[in-house]
Amino acid sequence: MSLSVAAQEALEAFTTCPGWEQRARLLMQWGERLQPLSDAERCEANRVHGCESLVWLVAEQRAGHWHFRASSDARLLRGLLAVLLARVDGLNGDQLLALDLPQWFAQLGLQRQLSPSRSNGLNAVLQRMAALTR
Repeated sequence: MSLSVAAQEALEAFTTCPGWEQRARLLMQWGERLQPLSDAERCEANRVHGCESLVWLVAEQRAGHWHFRASSDARLLRGLLAVLLARVDGLNGDQLLALDLPQWFAQLGLQRQLSPSRSNGLNAVLQRMAALTR
């Protein structure tokens, strides 16, 4: 599965970071890039359950490809969501289901940031994406 322009950009940005502190800062910066959700979109129907933090996810299909927007009340999680969205944007439902999330975060050098609860939360986001695309 080839990488989108955004995913390629994330991969280059994170793999050229010399250390964990720079990667953490970059993650926060990526989180700031998330398109904000409206108050109406930050509703119970769009909430992802299975995350310790509050996470909302909105999906839209254009020309057979899925585009997602997400938000969270946790800064670090917003950054993780941003790099996840960079990876999944424009995929179809089958490609979403085939995505190896741990491998993507390992490629970015962010596996250290995936505590069990964050990993479960991101998997919950991916499951929600798959459910929305069915």
